[in-house]
Amino acid sequence: MHLCYFFNLREDLDEDEYEETKKETLEQLKEFKDTLDKSIISRNTVMTIRVTDEANKKLNMLVDAGIFKSRSESAAYLIEEGIKHQENLFNKISEKLETIEKLKDELKDIASEEMTDEK
Repeated sequence: MHLCYFFNLREDLDEDEYEETKKETLEQLKEFKDTLDKSIISRNTVMTIRVTDEANKKLNMLVDAGIFKSRSESAAYLIEEGIKHQENLFNKISEKLETIEKLKDELKDIASEEMTDEK
């Protein structure tokens, strides 16, 4: 948000409302910073990815705004947030992959038995 917004906000609110809004905003910023710190610290896998020009611009905007130190950090954060947002999808995929693994194991057992019986 632009600083002018906060000045206008201050004029529109009484002192108590302004202080409460300020307090809530600072708490939200702290939570955001904590989330950023966790996502940056826990990164341990290097990936090379291709992004669209528009995505690159957005990643650069986050760096230019001082929110992240690099495009890598901003991309890692956005990937983590996307994964969190799609948790239900990943749970469904995980369940299906477990089913597929069980079926593969059954097929291996069947094939192994058939090959053993033929000898």
